[in-house]
Amino acid sequence: MKQPSAWQALRLHGVLFTAVLTFGFPLTGLAAQEQDMTQIHITMSGSPGAEFSAQWRITHNGETVEHPETRGTVPAEFTFEGDTLEGTVKLLSDDERLEVDIVKGSNRSRSSTQGKGGTLTVVVR
Repeated sequence: MKQPSAWQALRLHGVLFTAVLTFGFPLTGLAAQEQDMTQIHITMSGSPGAEFSAQWRITHNGETVEHPETRGTVPAEFTFEGDTLEGTVKLLSDDERLEVDIVKGSNRSRSSTQGKGGTLTVVVR
């Protein structure tokens, strides 16, 4: 029985490798896309050191969980898994600016407020 040449073996593995790439990536991409649709990323920016309080309510698969942030400072970032985010953010510092950027999948919400007591209410689905 004759052994396959190096070229034939390489060609066979190349075909298998191409098949894995062709059929493997769409499945991986789909899983990542589904995760992107439930990942909620929040970026708090504005005046560095500005203080804020936030109350985040995340609903995922019908269950709602609250995530209070009693005294945060800019800059700050939060990431949650969920279907819906409802939040209330209050600026606690005088003469400061607070910007809230929320990304979920291809949806983006941007809000800002200035001055102590400025309050933002956000909902992202």
